[in-house]
Amino acid sequence: MKAVILAGGLGTRLQPYTFFIPKPMLPLGNKPLLEYTIEWLRNAGGIKEIVICVSYLHRTIEDYFEDGSRFNVNIDYARAERPLATAGQLKTAEKMLADDTFVCVYGDSVYEFNLRKMLKMHKESNAFISMALMHYSTKLKYGFIDVEGNDITGWREKPEISGLINIGCYVMEPSFLKAIPKAGAFGMDDAVRNALAQKKKVKAFEVDGSGFIDIGDKKSYLDAYKQFASRLGKI
Repeated sequence: MKAVILAGGLGTRLQPYTFFIPKPMLPLGNKPLLEYTIEWLRNAGGIKEIVICVSYLHRTIEDYFEDGSRFNVNIDYARAERPLATAGQLKTAEKMLADDTFVCVYGDSVYEFNLRKMLKMHKESNAFISMALMHYSTKLKYGFIDVEGNDITGWREKPEISGLINIGCYVMEPSFLKAIPKAGAFGMDDAVRNALAQKKKVKAFEVDGSGFIDIGDKKSYLDAYKQFASRLGKI
């Protein structure tokens, strides 16, 4: 089985850090973010064949990881001239994937859950796509006023909403790639919605809060940076 890592984004929410370093190469502890993802795929999923989809500042990634032998994996690169959104990036790796189930992950997050368990669920459920999800809740900034016509019927002060969020790790069947347009940017959300509209089986694999670290913006990156620096202090 192969894994595809999507690492071609501009990282605009992390500027100015990403002006000269692609987001997947930002340091966490003593290594770049992307190295944790490669180690996780190898150790938690037994996957040693990896395709990295690159675009923005791709040389920085290619020069560091080279062919992957230093990390006990084999790495190929799918290059795009410009960012293509998530599903568009994945499409660039199509020719490098055999006609087999594969894993797709975003290259700007840290995963620490049991990937083998997710692969087992995908196979046993005969799913077309399996998505890793995590419970998330947030308190809204404003209170909501309930109205029926012109009558106020209730006041909910800064209510909390919650649900399952996508953490950017998928197990996919190869025919999923055929539903992605050959050129242009295309989001994974649109691609998965198309699969749902076609009544394909899309399964959820729920991950607890300890299995995922988001690096979505400057605050979450700095929080993660402190967390990994703290881990180094325990060595």
